[in-house]
Amino acid sequence: MVVRDSRRASPFGGQPMVRAMKRAGLLLLPLLAAAPTVGGQAVMEGVMMRDKERLAIAVRKPGGDILLDVRPWFSLTAAKWLRKPLIRGFPILLETLVNGIKALNFSAQVAVEDDKECEIGPWAMGLTLAASIGFALLLFVVTPHLFSLGMKALGLSGGVEDLSFHLWDGLFKMVLFLGYIVGISFLPDIRRVFEYHGAEHKVIWAFEAGAELSPTGARHFPRLHPRCGTAFLLFVLAISILLYAFLVPWLLPFYSPTTPWLRQAYIVALKLVLMVPVSSLAYEVIKVAGRFHTNIACRMLSAPGLFMQLLTTKEPDDRQLEVALAALRGAVERQPAV
Repeated sequence: MVVRDSRRASPFGGQPMVRAMKRAGLLLLPLLAAAPTVGGQAVMEGVMMRDKERLAIAVRKPGGDILLDVRPWFSLTAAKWLRKPLIRGFPILLETLVNGIKALNFSAQVAVEDDKECEIGPWAMGLTLAASIGFALLLFVVTPHLFSLGMKALGLSGGVEDLSFHLWDGLFKMVLFLGYIVGISFLPDIRRVFEYHGAEHKVIWAFEAGAELSPTGARHFPRLHPRCGTAFLLFVLAISILLYAFLVPWLLPFYSPTTPWLRQAYIVALKLVLMVPVSSLAYEVIKVAGRFHTNIACRMLSAPGLFMQLLTTKEPDDRQLEVALAALRGAVERQPAV
């Protein structure tokens, strides 16, 4: 295994793998598990693992060696009040995206062995984060709203005050989400990421069960995990459907522009703002579902997320399990992160 202290990662450049990653919108998937012990994320030809205040990124180089990078976890929740339930969800989502983007950026650089490395700067990070969030909101908030307006124009739905409008909106959300996952799964590089996603889950299961931390010891564990970020995205969509259906009609009497296009723009903006409490609620739900995953009610709550993981995870080989194990050891060993 090759181990180095790496403080450098390239900005998103022109490499084919990186372009594929960007086209697929992979940065939108905060696959970091909401874990009481360790959580992880699949990256390009590798795995990132996090344990409390540290993270480790293990990447298989083209030559076959595993490069391990251990660094502190970038946190937005240093203040105690930001770690309180129903508040912590949104800042944790943001810090997860920041750390995930950095890990993806680092892994893509290592995977193609590009020696022209440089640390992704604050401006580049800010733009990438804004683009990732903006694309997600455009795809899963704005587009379903426009489709629902189309249903209203066809006489198949009422206005935004009616439940039928929000039922269409929710249906389009789910169809777009499923289509997005299925679509990116056909990209060969993304399929490799999904295999590493499966390796990440198997290794976390082995660690939590106290099993032997080896490819043999981890291989028989399931590739699905109740704390996976795929489930988090599903909870975000489901909660947003419920909140929009009740809160948007309730808020409109307080203020609503009279000009039709301004009114629709105001409603979309309202939905964007409501994503903050939506993500916070979704975070609490996935924590409860993960903590009590043996409870029958929590099993039912986790079932849709586990079903989605049939798409977002694939069976890994032993070499991929080795990479996930290297990341796990880097995260949980108690030497200081650089």
